[in-house]
Formats: sequence, C-alpha cells, structure tokens
Amino acid sequence: MILVREFRGKFSLRNIAVILMSCALLLTAGCAKRPPDSDPQALAAYLEAKDPLEPMNRVIFSFNLGFDEYLLEPAARFYRKFGPPDIRKGISNFVNNWREPVTFVNDVLQGETKRAGTTFTRFLINSTFGLLGILDTASYWGIDYHNEDFGETFAVWGIYEGPYIMLPFLGPSNARDLTGFVVDFFYDPVSLWLSNKGWTYVRYGRLALRGLIYREDNLETLDDLGKSSTDFYATLRSAYRQYRAYDINNGVLDIGAEDDLFDEDFDDEDP
Repeated sequence: MILVREFRGKFSLRNIAVILMSCALLLTAGCAKRPPDSDPQALAAYLEAKDPLEPMNRVIFSFNLGFDEYLLEPAARFYRKFGPPDIRKGISNFVNNWREPVTFVNDVLQGETKRAGTTFTRFLINSTFGLLGILDTASYWGIDYHNEDFGETFAVWGIYEGPYIMLPFLGPSNARDLTGFVVDFFYDPVSLWLSNKGWTYVRYGRLALRGLIYREDNLETLDDLGKSSTDFYATLRSAYRQYRAYDINNGVLDIGAEDDLFDEDFDDEDP
C-alpha cells in the first residue's frame, strides 16, 4: 500500500494510463499474427476485429464459460429465485449509490460539469433521504442515474482502445478499459476509505456483488445471445465494443459503427 500511495503521488492519471497501456501493448505485441498485405480480405478482418490475442482470448473465454455455467449463472438464478424483487432492487440501488463518487470524479475529469452536478446531487439525496442509497429517491424526483468509469475518461482524452482482451472471471475488455479498471480500483474514493479502515474484504465484496447483480440483470440477454450466435465469442466481442461506444458517447448511438451485432460476418472465426 505504501508503494501504491507513492506511485499515485508521483504520476498523474494520464501518465498512469499511458504506462499501463504501454505495458499491455508490449505484452500483446509478440502474440500478434498479422496477415500479409497480399491477403487484403484477411487483413481487413484482422484489423476490424482488433483482436491479435484471439487464440489466447478464446481459451480464457472457454474458461469463463465454465466458470459461468457452474458457479456464476447458478448463483444469479438462485439470487433471483429467492431474493424478493424489492430486496434485490434495494441492493442494486445501494451498490450504484456507492459508485457515484467514482462517477463524479470521472464526470469532472471529462469536463462534464452538468453531469457532475447531477451525480453529486443524486449521491447527496440518496445517501440521506434514500437511506444510504437503498432507495433511489433521486430517480423518483426525476434526477436520473448515469455511470462513468476511467476507461470512458481515457477514451474522452483520446487514448486509443488498444487490443481486445478477454479477462479471466471479468470477461471482455481492451487495453484501455483494463487500464481504466485498475485505476478505478485504486482511485475509487469509497474503496480508498474502506482500505484505510482495514475493510479490504468489503472492497472485494463490492466487486463480487456488482458482478452478481450484472449477471442476474442479463440472464435472458446472454442466454439469447448464446443460443442465436454461430460464434458466441465473436458476437460477445462485437456487443462489448458497441456497448462501450454507447457508454463513451453518453448514450448516443454511433450509427456509423463498423460492427453490427446482428450482421455476423465471421471471416476471422478461426484463430
């Protein structure tokens, strides 16, 4: 922890992002298998996928599918079956409320002063009138929730997304979002407060609970994608990139996006 504090003191967020991105790119550089220029069709598919680590990513994806099948999905279904809807909603509200500080920081870093004010207002209202966030009183009063993370902030700063990465347990990512996740984990004000209190287990418990809530919310969506996809890995990769583009643009769809979730052309299906 001392080294982490010294590291944070010496480098800005932008410098940390560049350093971590550079490390990720160095690790992936040796694994890339770029098709020759003499095969323009294969080269175009390779560049569009932005997935030079596809062979390794597919192995990790298979591991994640097993983890999901035997642990995460059953836990999510158990949570839905035996957790009353109002209780689940309260837990989700509580988790979202204590993510508001990191959203506020990213709103400010992105220069989104109006959205930062909305986030601050929501946190203040829900932490008081909402019983620490169990009730989403702010939404009831017409102040809607939004989420921001450091991966989105780095995108707004113009940092390139880098190669697609499949992370064990955590799922789809890329070099920029992985960097953002690491910075998010260390700079989250609530997580810092928990660490200073010595409640590290609560810090990791929050992350696990967010994963459980996300999986329960997307039981049907992921089931449908898995059943309708000829290549679930490629479909999920495309869906992730569209989802992140949507978030980075604050909910504005990019109609010019090259990837189309429902137009599955998997010329790069084989590693």
